[in-house]
Amino acid sequence: MGIKYKVNEDFFKKWSREMAYMLGYIYADGHLEDAPYIRGKYLRITSIDKDSIVNLRKLLNSDHKIVITPKIGNRKTHYLLRIGSHVIFNDLLKHGLYPKKSLTIKLPNVPEKYVGDFVRGYFDGDGCIHLEIHNKCIKCVRTIFTSGSNNYLVKLARLLTLKAEMTPRKLYNGTRAYQLRYNTRDSKKLFEFMYKNIKNQVFLERKYKMFLKYFNYRKERKNGKKSKNVIRYRDGLVAKG
Repeated sequence: MGIKYKVNEDFFKKWSREMAYMLGYIYADGHLEDAPYIRGKYLRITSIDKDSIVNLRKLLNSDHKIVITPKIGNRKTHYLLRIGSHVIFNDLLKHGLYPKKSLTIKLPNVPEKYVGDFVRGYFDGDGCIHLEIHNKCIKCVRTIFTSGSNNYLVKLARLLTLKAEMTPRKLYNGTRAYQLRYNTRDSKKLFEFMYKNIKNQVFLERKYKMFLKYFNYRKERKNGKKSKNVIRYRDGLVAKG
């Protein structure tokens, strides 16, 4: 008999802000694994952000081990949380998840009061933020959602237009996935939508701080102050978040 780890198996039975966030993250960077040969059903969540995996494990009140795959060549270090539970597996099936979902997943029905949390979870998993720099000045902020499913991003774009009053967008077809891209104006709306009443909620601090650095920089420029941190901004924020 294998080791029995602690986990809150009722976590996905009732909607909450924390549950909506984690469901969004799983839609991005998680998947279900059905292993009938050992009668096992698993939730697997993988990320290059250790903080995200640690936070998600805390939400589930789990003591499962985090498996670390070291960096190899250009491949970054990856962190895996693998939880065996028939109850969690079946509850996630009810929320629209299933094994091998990446190319065919559809946006689930999320209660209106939790949509912002769900979107934030998905953004922390499969979203990114870019700050564009020119002559040591931050010119604009861009945000991007990525998915292997065209249907998922089309519905997400409609949802953001409806709930966050963001501009309708067409998808970009990349080499291995689709992308939903937003400019500065809509990225500001996205920030307000995802991080509204954020106190005591879970979010990836690195991406949140990227937004704040852009807003702080623009505020300084608007007030006529030459920021002493321009070099730090340039060095720290050119790469995607």
